[in-house]
This record gives sequence, C-alpha cells and structure tokens, in this order.
Amino acid sequence: MLPYSPANGTVTLKHVLEAEILSVTSVMRKNSRWASSAHTFNARDSTLASNLGLRLSVPSSSSHGSQRGGRERELMAGFQDLKRVVRDVDDIETLPLPTLLAPFFAIIRSPLSTGPITSAALSALHNFFICGLITTNSPSLEKALGELSSTVSHCKFDASDSSGDEVVLLKILMVIQDSICGPVGGSLGDMEVCEMLETVLTTCCQMRLSEILRRSAESTMHDIVRNIFSRLHALDPVEEERKLQSADDVPQGELSMSVSTSLPLVDDSTSSQGADNTPDEHHQGGFNPEDSNAPKPEFGLPSIVELLRVLINILDPNDRLHTDSTRLTALGILNVAFEVSGPRIGEFPSLAALVLNDGCKFMFQLARSENPGVLHMALRTISTMFNTMRRRLKLQQELFLAFTIDRLVPPPSGSQKGTPRSSTPSVASPYMSPAAGGEGEKASPTPPRPFVNPARGETRELMMEILCQIARHPSFAVDCYTNYDCDINCEDLFERLVDFLTRGVRPSPFAGGFEALQQNSQYLCLDLLLAFVNHMAARADGSSQPWPSTFAQPEDLLKKKSQKMLVMTGAARFNAKPKTGISFLEENGLIFADLSPDVSRPLSLAKFLKSCTRLDKRLLGDYISKPENLDVLKAFIGLFDFTNKQVADAMRELLETFRLPGESQQISRITETFAEIYFASQPAEIKSQDAVYVLAYSVIMLNTDLHNPQIRKRMSLEDYQRNLRGVNDRSDFSVEFLRNIYESIRKQEIIMPEEHTGQLGFEYAWKELLARSRQSGEFFICNTAAFDLEMFKSSWKPIIAAIAYAFISFDDDYFIERAIAGFRQCATLAGHFHLPDVFDYVVVSLSQATSLLAEVLPTPIPNYPVVEVEGQSVTVSSLSVKFGTNFKGQLAAVVLFNIVNGNGNALREGWTQIFEMFLNLFLNSLLPTRMLQMEDFLGGVSMIPLRGTQPPRATARSEGGLLSTLSSYLMTPYSSNSEAEIPDATDADVESTLCTMDCITSCRLDELYAQIMQLDLEPLVAVVRALEALAHERTVARLRQESDDVSSAFDTALPPLDGHTLPYDPASVFLLETMVSIASHTPQYIEDIWPILFEHLSSLLSVPHQYSVLLIERAVVGLLRLCRIVAHKASLRDQVYVSFDLLGSLPPAVAGSVGEQIVSGLVLVLQDSPDIVSSQTEWNLIFTLLRKTIQHGEAAGQSFDLIERIASDAPVQKVTLDNFLGLVDILEEFASAAGTTVIGQQRQGRRGAMINSSNSHVVDRGRRAIEVLSLLHKSIPRLLESSSNPGQEWRRICLPLLTALSRQSTNASREVRHNAISQLQRILLGPNMAFGLHDYDEAQDTFSVVIFPLLDSLLKPQVFQLDPQGMPETRLRASVLLCKAFMHFEIREGQSEPGLKLVWLQVLDILERFMRDDTTDTMHEAIPESLKNVILVMNATGILAPPSPNEDENQPQPQGLWQVTHQKIEAFLPRFLEEVIPPPNPPSAPPDPSVETSL
Repeated sequence: MLPYSPANGTVTLKHVLEAEILSVTSVMRKNSRWASSAHTFNARDSTLASNLGLRLSVPSSSSHGSQRGGRERELMAGFQDLKRVVRDVDDIETLPLPTLLAPFFAIIRSPLSTGPITSAALSALHNFFICGLITTNSPSLEKALGELSSTVSHCKFDASDSSGDEVVLLKILMVIQDSICGPVGGSLGDMEVCEMLETVLTTCCQMRLSEILRRSAESTMHDIVRNIFSRLHALDPVEEERKLQSADDVPQGELSMSVSTSLPLVDDSTSSQGADNTPDEHHQGGFNPEDSNAPKPEFGLPSIVELLRVLINILDPNDRLHTDSTRLTALGILNVAFEVSGPRIGEFPSLAALVLNDGCKFMFQLARSENPGVLHMALRTISTMFNTMRRRLKLQQELFLAFTIDRLVPPPSGSQKGTPRSSTPSVASPYMSPAAGGEGEKASPTPPRPFVNPARGETRELMMEILCQIARHPSFAVDCYTNYDCDINCEDLFERLVDFLTRGVRPSPFAGGFEALQQNSQYLCLDLLLAFVNHMAARADGSSQPWPSTFAQPEDLLKKKSQKMLVMTGAARFNAKPKTGISFLEENGLIFADLSPDVSRPLSLAKFLKSCTRLDKRLLGDYISKPENLDVLKAFIGLFDFTNKQVADAMRELLETFRLPGESQQISRITETFAEIYFASQPAEIKSQDAVYVLAYSVIMLNTDLHNPQIRKRMSLEDYQRNLRGVNDRSDFSVEFLRNIYESIRKQEIIMPEEHTGQLGFEYAWKELLARSRQSGEFFICNTAAFDLEMFKSSWKPIIAAIAYAFISFDDDYFIERAIAGFRQCATLAGHFHLPDVFDYVVVSLSQATSLLAEVLPTPIPNYPVVEVEGQSVTVSSLSVKFGTNFKGQLAAVVLFNIVNGNGNALREGWTQIFEMFLNLFLNSLLPTRMLQMEDFLGGVSMIPLRGTQPPRATARSEGGLLSTLSSYLMTPYSSNSEAEIPDATDADVESTLCTMDCITSCRLDELYAQIMQLDLEPLVAVVRALEALAHERTVARLRQESDDVSSAFDTALPPLDGHTLPYDPASVFLLETMVSIASHTPQYIEDIWPILFEHLSSLLSVPHQYSVLLIERAVVGLLRLCRIVAHKASLRDQVYVSFDLLGSLPPAVAGSVGEQIVSGLVLVLQDSPDIVSSQTEWNLIFTLLRKTIQHGEAAGQSFDLIERIASDAPVQKVTLDNFLGLVDILEEFASAAGTTVIGQQRQGRRGAMINSSNSHVVDRGRRAIEVLSLLHKSIPRLLESSSNPGQEWRRICLPLLTALSRQSTNASREVRHNAISQLQRILLGPNMAFGLHDYDEAQDTFSVVIFPLLDSLLKPQVFQLDPQGMPETRLRASVLLCKAFMHFEIREGQSEPGLKLVWLQVLDILERFMRDDTTDTMHEAIPESLKNVILVMNATGILAPPSPNEDENQPQPQGLWQVTHQKIEAFLPRFLEEVIPPPNPPSAPPDPSVETSL
C-alpha cells in the first residue's frame, strides 16, 4: 500500500494524527467530567504567567476533586502537548513513536476513561497501523510496541453499557491483531507477545461476555496463532532450544501466562476505587521506559512454548477451574496450531514434549467427553495432530486407534479379540488396561480390557469420520502394518482395523441412532476399506516409494511379524499354564537360543519374562517367586540397574513389572533377592543386606498404609521412623533418609500392574506408555509395496466379503460403483500377487450377486415361448425375465465376466461358479451359439438339444444318415415339444429378455470361452476339474442318489437298483462337450487333463444302459477324440488301449447304437497314428471294437473298409503275424453276417428276389470278405519267410485261413458260399500253396481240418436246408474240390505213405455219402467222372493197380489198396473200378494200351 502523502493523492500522516487527536478529544469533551477540565490551566500556564510577570490565583477545591481533575487535565493536556510537538514538524515519521502514541496509551491505561473514550483511542491506534504511521521503520518502535503491549493488556475504563464495553474489548483485540499479525509483529518480544496473547485468550474464555465477542476473540486468536506458529518454519530448532535453555538458567523476569474465566477486564468499580490504580502503576507493571534502549530479541520459541503450555493445561479434564467451553476454545486454538506447523512442532523438543505427554493425555481423555461440542473438537484436533505429527506419536496413535475401534465395535462380553498390549494404555476407561488376547489360543495373554461404552448415533458417526480422516492418506495401512503389526509389543492394528471395517460395512446392533446415521457409518467403513485397496492397487501399479535404507529392513520386520505370532501363542500358553508356555517358547527358539558362557538358562528366560509385555503380571509374579525358580528370580531382578537409586524408587521400578504375590513366603523370596542385588549396588547410608530387606518390606507396608482407602488412620513420618529404629545394622537411618522414602511413597503410590482402575491407574498406564515411547523406535512412514503381499494375504477374504455385501445391499450408485472398482482392484491384486484363492473368492462373491446360480436346474427343460424380434428368435424363459429386471445382478454379471476376461490364469476354484452360470444360461437358451455346438466325426458340427425323446437302443440308423442318435432328437436347442403347452410371453417379458440378452452380450462369454483354450496348465486343469465335478454331480452322483431313493422306497435292505436309467439331461451333455472341446484345443496339456476326463468318461461308459443314448454317444465320441491326441504322447499310449478296451466292453445294444461313431473315431486314430497298434493284444482290441459294429449297417461298412485297407497290404505292408488271425476272424464274421441276414429273411417268410450283393450291403460285404480272405493268402509266404519255424507258423496262420473259407463254404448266402469254395479251391490248388519239408503232415491237416469238415457239413440236412436250391451245386463243387485236392496233395509218383490209404478211404466214404444223399442226375454224373479221374491218376502213378493173375492172393502185396478200393466202390458204383481199370490178361496176352491221364 502506498504511504499517506499528497503526492499519492492522500492526506499526510500528520493530518491523520491530528484527526485522531481531534476524534479522541471530541469524545472526551462530550463527557461532562472531561468538559469541565478542558479550560483549566495546568502547570505550564503558571510558568508562562511567571515569565510575563503575571500572578495567577489558583482556585481552591476539595483535595479529592482537585486530584481527580488534575489527572483528567493531564490526560487532555497530553493531546495538546502532542499537537504542539507536531505542529512545526513536517515529517512526523522522524519523531519517536512513543512520543506520538503516549497520549493514546495514557487514555487507554487510565481507569478514569469511559468506554467511548477508550474505544476512540483504540480506533486511533488501529488507524495508525493501517495508514502506516506505525511501521517497521518507525523510530523507537520496540519501545512503543512494549508500551502498547502493556497498555492493551492492562486496559481499564469505567463501565457503562455492556454493548459499548464489548466494543472496547473488540477494538483491543483488533489492535493486538494489528500488532502481532502486522508488519511490525517481528519487533515484538516474547514478553509482549505473551501479554497480548493472555489478553486475547482471557477474552475468549470470559463466559459473561457475549457470544459474538467471544467468537470474535477466538477468530482473532486463531489469526494470531497462525502468525506465531508459522514462525517455527523460520526458526532453527537447535539454536532456539539452546536459547531457551540459557534463558531458563539465567534468572530474569518470569515469562508466564494465565487464563481467568472470572477476572474482569472492565473496571466496573466506583471512580474512587478506580483511581487507586494509577497509570503509573500500570506503566510500571507492563513496560519500563528506562529499559527501552536495551535491544530486545524478537519473539520466538519461549512465547510459543508458553502459549502451548497454557492451552494444554486448559485441556486438563480434572482441572475444575476451566469449563468445557474454555476447553472447547483451547482445542480450537490447538487445532489451528497443528494445522499451521504440526510437522514443525515435533522438531522442537520443548514443544514436542508438551504435545506428546500432557497434550495427548488430556485430548484422549476429552475424546471420551459426553459434551458433543468438546468431543467433536477434541477428535478434530487429534485428527489434525496425527495427520501432521504422526512421526512422533507412534504409541499415542496406537492407543487412540485402539480406543476408537473399541468404542465403535465393542466386542461381546467374554469373546473379545485383539492383540494383547499389556503396557499400552487404553482410553477405554480412566485406567488404560491392556488389550484382549490373540485369536490363536483359548487363554488370552492378558486379562481383557475393561468394557467400553459403545459409541452410538451421532457420536459413532463423528468418530467414524475422524477415523477416516486419520486413515485416508495413502501410506496409512502400510504404516500401521510396519509400525504395529510387525512390532512384538504393539497391537496388530492393521488387522484389527480391517476386521472392524469389514464388520462395520454390515449393520451393527451397537450403532444406535437413526437409520440414516447407521447407513452413513456403513458407507464410511466401506469407503475406508476401498481406500486401502485402492492405495494398494496403486502401489502395485508402480506408484510405491522405495523403502529407506535407514529404516529396519522389510525382511527383518516380516520376521518379527512371524515371531510375534509365536510370542503371542507362547504368552497365551504361559498365561494358561506357565510350564506349557515355557516348553512352547523353548521349542520355537524364543528362549534358551542365546545360551553362552555369559548367558545361562535362567538369565535367558528372565530376559524374555521381563521384556514380554503380553504376560499376565499376576502369573509372572507367582512364577518367579516359586522355590524351584529362585535362579530365574535372581536373574530377573539382576536385570535392573539400581545404581544411585533410592530404595523406594528401586522398589517402585521392580514392582511395576509384575504383581506381588499374596503368599508371605513368596514375598519374602522376592524381598530377599531384591535386598541382595540392591545392596550390591552400594546404596548410600545402608549398612547391611538385612537393612535393605527390612526397608523393602517397610516400603511395601507404607505404600499399603498410605493409599489403601480402607485404612482410616494413616502412618505418620514419626511412626515410620519409629518402626525402623535400629534396623540399619543396629543403628538408625537418618531422618532425612527416611523422610525422602516417606514423601516419595506419599506423593506417588507404587501402583502394581492391574491393581487400580481410577485416575491413579490412568496415570500409571500413561507413564508406562511414555516409557515405552522412548524405546519404541522411530515411526516408519513410507508408501512402499514391500509389505503389500503379506497385508493382502491377511485381509483379502473379509475385505472381499464386505465389498460383496455392500454391492448387494447398498443402493447408492456411488458406493455401488466404488464396490465394482474394489472388486476389480482385488482381482488385479490377486493376479499381481499370484493368489488364485483371492481371485476365486472375488468370482464366488460376484457370482452370488448375479442371481445366475440356480440351486436346482430343471430336468426336463420346460417349454418356453419363442418370439421373433427383429428377425431373431428369442426364447422367453423364467430366468431371462427375472434377470432382466435385476439391475444389480446384471451389474454383477458384467463386472464378474469383465474381470475374468483376460485374467483366467488367476482363477482356480472359481471356475465352478463360472460354469454353473454357463449351465443355467444354456438351459435357458441364453448362451452364445458357439458354446452350444457339438463336434462329430460324421456330420461336422451340430447343436446340443435341450429336449429329446429316447429312441429304442437296438434300432440301427439308416444307411445313408450322418448321426445315429441325433435324428431322434429335436435338433434345434431353442425348439420345444409340440405336445406340451407353451405359455404366452407378454411384452414386458420380452423386454426383460432383451435386457438379459444385452447383458449377456456385454459379458463377452464367447471371448471368455476362447480364452479358456489359451490358459496355462494349472488354471486349465482347474477348469477341467470344475467341469468334471459338475458333470459328476449331474450323472454319477445323481444316478447313485436316485438309485438309493428307489431302493429305499421298496426295501431299505436291498442294494441299489442297477436298472435305473436317468432321463436325458442336456446339462450333462453340455459339460461333457465343453470338457472334450477344451482338451481338444489344448493338446499340449493332455497328459495332465487326460486322467480327469477319462475318469468321468469311464464312469459313464461302465454303465451305459443307465444313461441317455445321446450322452453315451457323446462320451464315445469324446473318448475317441481324446484318443487321437493321446496317441501322439508316448507316455499315454497305453491309455489308448485302455480306452479301446472300455469301448469294447460296451453291451451289444449300446455298441450298436454308437457303432458308427466308434468306427469313425477308430479310423481317424489309426490314420493319425498308424503305428499305434503293434502287438497281437492291441490288434485284438481293434478287432473287438470293429466286431461290435458288424450288425450296424453304416458302421459295418466303415469297419469293413478299414479291414479291407489293412488287408490290402499296399502300399505299406500292414498284415503281420500279430494281426493275421484277427483279420481272418473278423472277415469270417463279416461273411457269416451275410448268411445270418439270409437266414433272417427266410425266417421272416419274405418273398421276392433272393438277397444278393446287388441288393444287400451285408451280402456284398460278406462276398468281399471272402475275397479279402483270399487276398490275405498272398501275405503268407512273406510272413513265413520271417519265421524260424515255417511249419509251425503255417499251421498257426494258413490253416485258420483255409478253415475260415471252409466254414464259409456252407454259408446260407449262395453268393458268399460259392465264392468261398471257389477261393478255397484256388488257394488249395494254386501255386502259392507250397509246403515245406513237412508237407505230408500239412496235407493231412488240410484234409482233416479243412476239406473233410466242409464235406461233412454239406451232408448235414440243416445245412442243406439253408439253400435247398443252391446247395446241390455247392455239394458238386465240394466233391470236385475233394477229388482235385486228393490228386494234388496225395497222389505223387513213388509215394507210399501209410496215411494215403486212410485218406483215400475217407474220400471214397464221403463220395459214397454224396451219392446216396443226393439223387440228382448231376451229382450221379459228376461224382463218377471225378472218381474215374482220380483212379486213373492213382493207377498211372502205381498207387492203385489191379492184382496180377500170378500173384498169390493170400500174400500181402502193395496192390492191397486195390482190394479195399474195389470193395468201397462196389458198394455204391458196382463194376465201376473194372470199367475204369480192366483186370490184367494172362501173361501171354499183350498189354492194354496206355490210359490217358489228363484231367
């Protein structure tokens, strides 16, 4: 602001001064007293008259009136003199400031002035500050300010009306504020500042003053305090503390302030009474002009310390001089001081000591006040103090937070939980008792803290607000955890706070008050919880601070945290039973781990007992005073340092660590041990250990006598001295020695632990807190992420549960949005810390809020209406309608699936809820189409039907279809059964359904389904396990339950019924398809997934008749799809065979219904892994599967095609010794199936064209099977070459092939039969039928095993009746084959094997039977012709020749065969042999011409 001068367009300062003089004097003249004295002459007038030679007479008056009038004239003359002084001075700024202000000061100090006069003078001073008359450059400024301070501090005036008087006081405040807060404030000294502060503070506390004045005084005080405390930022703490100490050492004027709520500022006495207080007296009391030339230091720390001391003393709730209103004022001022320079206060030890001790103690006590105003202001000030000075208030903050939690959530009686804190006082009552015990033991480490009256209504809300203010900064949770939870001697404050907040989110029966207040309290708890989560998420995102190297290392703190749990458990066990506790402590290395030559076992135990604050002090005193623990007692007391301490103080220090036991012997042991150790410290004036013993006893007795309320007559000092006569080694203690002991006990009681609960207990507990605070170390403040993992692990479950409750129960959109953000942040933290349990819990909590989890899924599915909306079919189900109106559920669903999307790798058990919701959506036609599809070997992709009619199991599907079972089902999952009644859908239902569909779309379920295929191994296994568990529940478990129910309905003693069949359940098919689809898309993890899937599939396929056809079909398809993958894993190849064996064990009816799928899958498996089958056992499994499909039309065709490809032996040789016989067997079965088909037609009596390969696939496959059997013969030479024993292998592989053809030569199908006999003849007579060295035996086997059984079968009537028209031809072909085979194998030149005759006779016998059984001409013509050819060949080779005439018929000859042959042939063809081979002529006759032997 520009100075006052004409150049600046303003009046001069001289004009301002003269105007203010006129203003004051004008008010003075308005008063009759001042008006009458205005024209009187003063002493100076008399001097002037003398100079001029004049003589003036002095009017006579009464002494009193003359004296008073003189004073008034002097006050008025002061202004006249000032006017004369400045009249000739152009620049009044050069004049000393005290000269300019003196008349105004005199008016203000004078008790003769009235309120208006004083007010005018004060206004003048205020204007002087404003216009710049009083500036930092004013001459003698310090002197003037000193006089100003004294003047305004001792202002007296005659009282008039109360309002006018308060105006004066208000202007005094204004002038004081100008002085301290203005530019000249830095020139004030500490004494002046204290005087003015006392004036303002007293005005604030004057209860008789008006509310407006007191509020104005408070406002002024706040401004002054801001100004004063802001100087701390510019002061050097070390230098200021040194100066303060020096000032205390040097005797000077006492710097002190006092506050009175009753002393008047206004002189309301009579004029005569006020006249006694002359201005000189006030002047002398406030400011001495003679000392004004001495330089004064600027005000600083001393005045601030004094102000803080006075403010804190006002807060003392036990000081009756001050009322709650006064304390309220002091709290407000303190709050301003903390706001301005809270952090700086802690750097000044003198200030910090005041705050940490009495300041905190008094404020904590006021926090229990019943006065709402005091309570609010106390909590606000405490909050400000902690937010600015928490680094210095570690234990004080712990105490306050514990007290706050106790009041907000009082634990039920007898079940309190918390961390014990034996030395930390609690504000729960005047006695600060320890906290309750830990959760791990039944016995608490310490007795529970006294009951705390719960905060209710507005008090509760206020305390919650303050708690939120204290705890809202980002590092609060970390600070609590590192400073308290990781400190053995502190509470687990973070865990307690989280537990309280999570409980506080729910309605509390202790809250009381209106519903709105309780709800707001719930909101505050949730808000603070979410703030913790948000800060943790921010730290995880990179906003954390590095942990300072000067702090204890995080590893050490976490180690303390784990050790703390052991200490708590050990203390709890000690408090229950000391021996058990000691054993536990030793087992866990908490004691006896530091043993050394210097540390014995008793000393190690004593150190723990003395340092552990969680032990029950009563039990501790009892334990160490037992006879067996005397060594521990000595070591325990030996830990104290009694050097230079009086015996009373030493006993006080000892007895404050444990409770003195009640037995005299135990007390005696303690005192004896104390006496021994105390005497060793060489105390003054004590001559013996026995004297110490007696003194110790006397201290205990004196303490009881002086402080026990039941004792009326107290022991005097003389009594105490008398009792101790002669005990100091037969001499007396000095009177001064005993007086010191007596006074020490009298003034301060020795309070044993847990002994008092009143004010004494409070003081003792607070003393303990201060003692602990000196040893508790620094308070760590760092927004680090180093502890977030452990913090999150200990708190995530209740936090998520609370968020879930809030999300479900709260209606406020803001908190719902915050809860959603909290869910997301918890999920993010779960992924960040790799805690799948957390993610699972989030999913479970949200899934419960979606309402998509159905307790019971409907079976069968109801018929829901389907409507067309914009060209789209919409199914209006009960779920879609209900969910569409549940906005909270829709929110939960969107949040849930958005969280899971992209975070699937963090989920484990929660997949169960995900798929339960999928199931419910599926059954209500709400899933995306992609998730409803079934992959098949035959028809590609199809939809899972929701409803279906069970087809007969034995019915095979038509040849040209794709799916054997799905044709019997309604293929569209959204269609309905026309037989059921479909309800109508209203417009509201359709709208709700559309809302549901929009929500499902927003959930991006198809994206989640795709992401499942990309999961890592562990979460993928969890997915499959969840699906399998749900599928097991709906299949195996349900079947067992229903079977048990059915059995119990009839007879409880009967076993469960095996024939019970579950109806079709689309949910089980959906789960199965999902499992198989996931496994198919993740082949890299098949080794881990396979056991889970196979267990479920095998449980279905082991009892397939008890489940629906479609479910079994999908199980078969799924198993084979998995086999395609498993076949590529060498470690799982044996599982392929196990699967084949499982499929092979299916009942025929079931196998027939799924045969097409079995074959299709098998073909794909063999195509993908041709080397999967290598041994005979493995091939047998394949053939077993194929054999089950022979009766199934399409499946049989695929099976035969597979067999045909294997047998083709090109381009890769697939026929081996291992599969040869299996191929023969199954080909023979295909051929037999043709005959069975023909027989079936015959039995049904059908007429029409005969079944053949052109009109029957079965016959065609039978015909082709014969050809493939013939084709297999080509592989025999190759197989025999690789054998070491060809003869044996021939019998093992070739003979079964011939036998099969032989058997099929009697097939009911003519086409198959003739083809078989033709192929048999071709093989037997072909060039590849070459035998080795053992050909004779093989030939015999051929006849006995192949040919003769065939002819025997053809001769059977039942075989003939299979085809009466075609069987004669077959017999004819068989007879021809017999003859040709005999000639081919048996008739060789020079051959004379003994077996020939036997074979020949069998041939003749069979031919005879043919001749006798078949009377057709064809047979009678063909057989003789064939027989003729055989006989001619035998004759040509010399095997069969008629006897010579010269031979003696009685002698044995080779021609003996002739006689047998002749005899046999004659039986059915008389003279046939003579006709073919005429008997020889006599020797003289020429021989007959040669017989042609060609065929």
